[in-house]
Amino acid sequence: MDDKELLDIYTDYLISSFGLTTGTGLSRLLDGAISHDRIQRFLASPLKSGADFWQVVKPYIRQIQRDDGVLIVDDSISEKPHTDENDIICWHYDHTSGQTIKGINFITALYHVPEISLPVGYHLVTKTEVYTDQKTGQQKRRATVTKNEVYRQLLQQAVHNQIPFRYVLNDIWYASADNMMFVKHALKREFIMPLKTNRKVALSLEAKKQGQYGRVDALVLEPDTVMTIYL
Repeated sequence: MDDKELLDIYTDYLISSFGLTTGTGLSRLLDGAISHDRIQRFLASPLKSGADFWQVVKPYIRQIQRDDGVLIVDDSISEKPHTDENDIICWHYDHTSGQTIKGINFITALYHVPEISLPVGYHLVTKTEVYTDQKTGQQKRRATVTKNEVYRQLLQQAVHNQIPFRYVLNDIWYASADNMMFVKHALKREFIMPLKTNRKVALSLEAKKQGQYGRVDALVLEPDTVMTIYL
């Protein structure tokens, strides 16, 4: 049994368990087919990276990939309210609820073709820097790289791994001018992103050159209108 098979068994064990999970408990559940020492050595092995994950998913992506594929980047928080705080399990702002939540924050790149979606990359948000908030005087944590930097790294890695895709999709959190320019000019791909209502855009290249920008919420458009805007 290789590590991938052991990982599948261990994750299934975690998902299906309702109480305390231990290496000894899994070994007992399998009637000793896998020793608890083997499980402990596996858990103590070096941390897996995005490159390790790509080697697992690569054969499946190659079977389904298409030139009109879509890459979706999003972040999620797995809540851990009762776990001691550390570099990974800490406080993160949840823009869906508008509050900070204690847990694990991870960013994923999901590859989508008709009827199939598979993750092709991920990043665990690790807040290793401790600083003092000037307003509250409280100690807080922050990461050394921003989420927008991670966003661009995941997209660049997908291109490096020769994953064909035409569009990049993401929510309003990543809808920055830098990200749009990166997708359009550096990667030569298209994007679909929502915009905040207070963002200012130009409706033509001439309007942009003349500095004629208008707020998104002031635009009057017909339903289902498709148009080009200039940031």
